[in-house]
Amino acid sequence: MRRTEAREAVRMAVFLNLLRRWESAELNQEEAAELLGVSERTFRRWARRYEEDGEAGLVDRRLGKASGRRVPTDRAEEVERLYRERYQGFTVKHFHEHLVRDHGFGWGYTWLKLHLQWAGLAPKAPRKGAHRRKRERRPLPGMMLHQDGSRHAWLDGQPALDLIVTLDDATGAIYSAFLVEEEGTASTFRALKEVFSERGLPMSLYTDRGAHYFHTPKAGGEIDRGHPTQVGRALEQLGVEHIGAYSPHSPSKDGRSSERPRPGAVRSARSGRCRIVSSRNSRLPA
Repeated sequence: MRRTEAREAVRMAVFLNLLRRWESAELNQEEAAELLGVSERTFRRWARRYEEDGEAGLVDRRLGKASGRRVPTDRAEEVERLYRERYQGFTVKHFHEHLVRDHGFGWGYTWLKLHLQWAGLAPKAPRKGAHRRKRERRPLPGMMLHQDGSRHAWLDGQPALDLIVTLDDATGAIYSAFLVEEEGTASTFRALKEVFSERGLPMSLYTDRGAHYFHTPKAGGEIDRGHPTQVGRALEQLGVEHIGAYSPHSPSKDGRSSERPRPGAVRSARSGRCRIVSSRNSRLPA
């Protein structure tokens, strides 16, 4: 027996039990509907169907019918072929953007992710613990900024570089992004100068606990606020609260990095769809 058929059998048994209790005046319609998890109107409709057609009237009429939103088999096979032949290594989000923009794909990201995972083309994300669950974003732009560095071989044939990204917590909009040979105090100040000069001062800045951000005497321990770094002193003088996360690459744990460029974005850079600033303040040719 399929799971949907088993669920239908359970639903029918529960309904019939509640219907008998309602007919014997043990329950009123409101109580029976609440126990069944439906509205009073639905309970009355099911009771009328049972009276007219018996158990056959209670069978879900959608069973056995293909969903109108179902992705056709040929389109699903085309998606797998495109990923294997042209988009291997792209994140699911970036691949979905290309499907919608370049291939007329009209189905959602969730279906694509589950289908690629089912086909063994995309890994399943590890289950999040309680301390890794998303928190609410700030209600307005400019209240909090995230800054994070991500090391990767962003450019083909070039050594790994750090991508320094500064983005808004409320909207996910990227205000600054550039490549440097190594993340540190200089790259932090450069990014903050770019953002502060154009956008003004935020109320707070959220970063990981790298040595250029905070002094942490013991790895994984508490931040020593009594010995601020150059970045910490500058933010204090500007009146910007500096919030340190207790896990590496913390913005990704809050889901903010979903807007951050990924390795697939560099492939788009080569096709002229985006530009990445190099560590020498020059722009790569689009």
